[in-house]
Amino acid sequence: MNHQQPEISIVICTYNRAVYLPEALGSLYNQTIGKNQFEVIVVNNNSTDDTEKVCKAFIETYSDGRFYYTNEPQQGASFARNTGAVMAKGELLCFMDDDAIAKPDYLAMILAFFSEHPDAGGLGGRIIPRYIPEEPKWMSHFVSSLVGNFDYSKEVCVFSPNKYPLESNMIIKKSDFDQVKGFNTALPGVKGTLRIGGEGKEFFLKLKAIGRTIYYHPDVVVEHVVETQKLTPEYMYRVASGIGRGERVRTLEISQSSYWLKVAEYLFKLGASFVLAFTYLLQGHPAKMKPVIQFRIDALKGLLGY
Repeated sequence: MNHQQPEISIVICTYNRAVYLPEALGSLYNQTIGKNQFEVIVVNNNSTDDTEKVCKAFIETYSDGRFYYTNEPQQGASFARNTGAVMAKGELLCFMDDDAIAKPDYLAMILAFFSEHPDAGGLGGRIIPRYIPEEPKWMSHFVSSLVGNFDYSKEVCVFSPNKYPLESNMIIKKSDFDQVKGFNTALPGVKGTLRIGGEGKEFFLKLKAIGRTIYYHPDVVVEHVVETQKLTPEYMYRVASGIGRGERVRTLEISQSSYWLKVAEYLFKLGASFVLAFTYLLQGHPAKMKPVIQFRIDALKGLLGY
């Protein structure tokens, strides 16, 4: 038996996504690097579907890979990610969603990048939506971020001060993760039907505060499944209002003035959304108007505590 320490640990937190897990796990099993170079830790966060059965069947079938399964009873993605990180043995920690599909060279690109950039404290990559059955006419660049679309730059670069990787495709050094004490569980992410988002933003702001440089690499790619149920007004409201709720928690932990500055920023963005909607009308895309405005209204509602 090979006892070589893995170079990278991939943590997948999952909640009622049993139908998508085989493709997500399969995309990692079929990576171009050696099976002894990485491990995959699946953290089941109280799923009520066949998640446990699916995971254990996969682990048994692909026993030459390093795939592990555990449970986290406290509801929320931040709790689950922290649990996976505690188990991880790799020097690098990679977080990927349960409905994401990694490109075959995904891990090879990550390992090469950190080897070539020893100053890197974190890395984010591109996320391409895979719409099922197809991208709706009302979807726009500004709204697609709610379903995981992320295309920050055409070239490798350092994130600007207030930009950061998305949680479904982010990599950090485990030592740094431990130093900033992981994800803030006051920002649990998805918690049943309630969402209190912003855990990734708060995490990377902590990393930047201790002087870490966070990079973006456009060729470190995962696809993200966007099924029909993620294209409803109800789902979009949960995500957008969850962003606002997360910012409410995060800024109030800093100060009242930070919170009210965020309210002013959100009001400005709401005004800008009307300008953007009018631009779509002039361009002949009226279906894109309402979702852009609704996104900003819903985010503001979350920020104000509604």
